[in-house]
Amino acid sequence: MAIKIALPKGRLLRKTAAMLQRAEWGLDDYQSSTSYYRPKSSKFPEALIRVFNEKDIPIQIAMGNYDLGICGEDWIEELLVKYPSSGVIKIKDLLYGGGALYVAAASTAPNLRQNGSAVRIASEYPNLAESYALKNHLSRFSVFPVWGAAEAYPPENAELALLSADHASELKASGMQMVKKMLDYGTYLIANRQSWENKNLEKIVTTIFEAIPEISKSPGEKKDIEPTPVKSSPAVAIDKNTVRLALPDGHQQQQTVDLLNKAGIKIEGYPGQDGNRRPVIALDGITVKVIRPQDMPLQVANGNFDLAITGRDWLADHLAQFPSSPVKEILNLKLRKVRLVAVVHQDLPVEDTSGLSKLLSRRELPFRVASEYVNIADKYARENHLGHYRVIPTWGATEAFLPEDADMLIENTETGRTITRHSLKIIDTLFESTACLIGSTTEAGETKKERVDDLVNKLRVAVEA
Repeated sequence: MAIKIALPKGRLLRKTAAMLQRAEWGLDDYQSSTSYYRPKSSKFPEALIRVFNEKDIPIQIAMGNYDLGICGEDWIEELLVKYPSSGVIKIKDLLYGGGALYVAAASTAPNLRQNGSAVRIASEYPNLAESYALKNHLSRFSVFPVWGAAEAYPPENAELALLSADHASELKASGMQMVKKMLDYGTYLIANRQSWENKNLEKIVTTIFEAIPEISKSPGEKKDIEPTPVKSSPAVAIDKNTVRLALPDGHQQQQTVDLLNKAGIKIEGYPGQDGNRRPVIALDGITVKVIRPQDMPLQVANGNFDLAITGRDWLADHLAQFPSSPVKEILNLKLRKVRLVAVVHQDLPVEDTSGLSKLLSRRELPFRVASEYVNIADKYARENHLGHYRVIPTWGATEAFLPEDADMLIENTETGRTITRHSLKIIDTLFESTACLIGSTTEAGETKKERVDDLVNKLRVAVEA
């Protein structure tokens, strides 16, 4: 049986590729400039190698889908703190990609005494955040899982953030102060426990051990270099008439700022290269934060923001889970047009969902649907009568899951070329998604409503121009 290996994309890709080059694996296509997720090794041609988002790798190893994997210890501990008896074992610290996890608060809000109210913790690491709260005897707390940008939430939307940084000095540069260091982490080679005990992994593991650099600094040995402070507007008290606007980070930033400029709305520090999460907007009575588009519908629904620019896909995913949620689309901004599609491997003998449903009527095993859009995927499988199914949450690089680790993807695509390149095919289009302005369905006061309407009208004129 082939040995299955999960390699990381993203922040660890370059250094992992360099280490495996020293190990003389002869990988044909494992580099940051490509979205190819199926590299082959000339040294181990029988090995099945896949490239995943780093967050997915411990889960894939724990489930036994892969025998060996490389990922950050932070994501390993995020899994193990909730599932301590899972099938993941740490084999070796690879001595690169180090960092630390910190619990931090906004520098402007150091008093964390509860006074009867719940302590809100924002984090990409919800299991570790809950563990911190319990170990530190917080009598009342709530954990807000976010896709990223946890540092943007304190002090207005959370008291604490649990986040990753190379060093504590980065917190200060972002307007945060350390409350506690939870974990120094590095990059680890991990294995599935059953595979480690029953498969012959020695030859592959030995090449990795021999490629580990002899001299490397651990996260705790890093020199504390003071970074350049982020030029960010300070946190301010927000009255009931202030409009709170969320803008997206990542690849949507430039299109968003172009639209704002077209609407005559000047904004300073967005997009920014320095991690600024609080740009300044030239409109009275409006404050801005920059967060992940995936988090925006829930944040608006919870009352943390009045308006947000996100994708229609993420709004649909939120409403698929919470149909009566108090959030709605206000304006189609007609930016970043993509399609949400159902995708299968090209060898599957179906051309549409009807054919897939008929095929599955003769199948006993659960049908596996992988997607970042967990709620849309679940709704789609139910409405299309796909029988006994299971939704597999992913954090990206979803094409890597077919055909070994999933049977279908719910994915977004602009042109479909990436899907074709991975020997996949589209069998259905769910809907078209563009960037949109979303807001709360809750009635606002007169002053706030006027400010919201003014901003919406400015954007509407720009979109229709």
